[in-house]
Amino acid sequence: MPTDSLIGRGTEVEGALACEANVRVEGKFSGVIESRACVTIGEHAVAHSDISAREVIIAGKVYGDVQAEGKLTITSTGQMFGDVLAASSLVITEGGILNGSSKMEPKSNEQQDTVPPIDVHLVETEAG
Repeated sequence: MPTDSLIGRGTEVEGALACEANVRVEGKFSGVIESRACVTIGEHAVAHSDISAREVIIAGKVYGDVQAEGKLTITSTGQMFGDVLAASSLVITEGGILNGSSKMEPKSNEQQDTVPPIDVHLVETEAG
């Protein structure tokens, strides 16, 4: 089982981070973050990063684009300056900031199917 990764408060990291497990940034990070699990940007963290993950939680500041297979959450302290390239669900808590555009895709092809048309037959009645 993969181990979660933490970039602690007071730590500055620059580069590319790719991992299988959860990632939590509490310090400063510049570069690309990719995870097959959840990426959390803590309340005091600053990330100049493009982020790609299954789920993303932003409680600090993110300057870059985000792509989430599942849910993207921007908490009341979160600030995102960039585009949401993909997310199946977007939650912005009151006070949270998204300064950019967002694009959301359905989770599966089943959700894209339309409801079949219904035949409607009008019947005239005599006025009474």
